[in-house]
Amino acid sequence: MADERRTVAAPTSCAARPLGRLHLVTDVRRDRDPVAVVRAALSVGVPVVQVRVPDHISDLGAYHLSTIIAELCREAGAICLINDRLHIALAVSADGGHVGGDDLPVAAARRVLGPDAILGATARDPVAARAAVAAGATYLGVGPAFATQTKEGLPDPIGAAGIGAVAAAVTVPVIAIGAVTAVRVPELLAAGAYGVAVVTAVSDAPDPAAAAAELLSALPVAEPA
Repeated sequence: MADERRTVAAPTSCAARPLGRLHLVTDVRRDRDPVAVVRAALSVGVPVVQVRVPDHISDLGAYHLSTIIAELCREAGAICLINDRLHIALAVSADGGHVGGDDLPVAAARRVLGPDAILGATARDPVAARAAVAAGATYLGVGPAFATQTKEGLPDPIGAAGIGAVAAAVTVPVIAIGAVTAVRVPELLAAGAYGVAVVTAVSDAPDPAAAAAELLSALPVAEPA
């Protein structure tokens, strides 16, 4: 079953690019430089960047950051997704967006972004996963896979088994998130994950480019649909 799930075709953006298997989520903590980290990651071929900013950052601040990162992604041929704030995704001509449980419902997000955009949704169990896909999600972010302190208020980790339960329930790619490291990637792939999303595995590394390259080497290359 796990091998079958890993052969699921990647959803594509309006530019017909496959969804990459490594997603870098921006880290905007006070002592981080998200643009520098993204630039380093893109230099070694990271295929997807998700711009995620905390609620206390204004739309203007989020827009400025998203504008810079969207342009870097375009120059590198990478996919740029904007988390939560879909109006900013539209404003910067991102490839799509990602919504969580406290954001717009998936069906509403699909109407906002249009039929061709990449749309990710957060899910933790098979029931929620199937509902999100039925409403228009083209991939699912699932986790936290393991215990993490990157984001406050997260539920308990679901482990590789929880990732696998969701992957078995849907036909879209599942992106595992939550304390993912290169060492843990094989376990997550074996459980059925299509790819992984990371924050501190790259942003906290002494050499973000090298850390991103190590993660990429643990993942298969995404094939066009």
